[in-house]
Amino acid sequence: MTAPNEIVTSRLMLRPPRKSDAEQIFWRYAQDPDVTRYLSWAPHQSIDDTAAFLERITADNEAERSCGYLIFLRKTSELLGSVGGTIDRHRLQFGYCLARDAWGRGFATEAARVFTDVAFSSLPVLRIQAYCDVENPASARVLEKTGLQLEGTLRSYLVLPNLGEAPRDVFLYAKVQGEVESSSDR
Repeated sequence: MTAPNEIVTSRLMLRPPRKSDAEQIFWRYAQDPDVTRYLSWAPHQSIDDTAAFLERITADNEAERSCGYLIFLRKTSELLGSVGGTIDRHRLQFGYCLARDAWGRGFATEAARVFTDVAFSSLPVLRIQAYCDVENPASARVLEKTGLQLEGTLRSYLVLPNLGEAPRDVFLYAKVQGEVESSSDR
């Protein structure tokens, strides 16, 4: 089983990243401290940082250790962000990020929802999970609207380099293959 090369929704088109996307990714979101605030990586300082990141990601995608996509607006082909995750046997740990001007328009939920649906249907995973800093309610809401359930708070669990060196409390959200979403999840 492998993930598709292109995923299309009513407003979005998702495709795997390419090395040639480095400059666009850098300028749209990878260097933005507001975008990376709650992420596990620091803002990129140069296009070379983004190119090195893409080299790792494309190699991991090709080796089926991860699955990731760039998110584009269908109407204009504008790059909005990315969604993807690391595969560990039966589990997919995922996350997403969007350029600042794409926030608050439902793109994160739309991309995360289709990504998790495709992951369950095309990858050998039974569980999809995501961490969310306890001080990031917007991301928590996206995960809830995507159909993931809050499983608990992991205290002093994850270092987010943009918020300091101390491990932070995070919420753990997850969805297991075959779970039925309630109508309030949509």
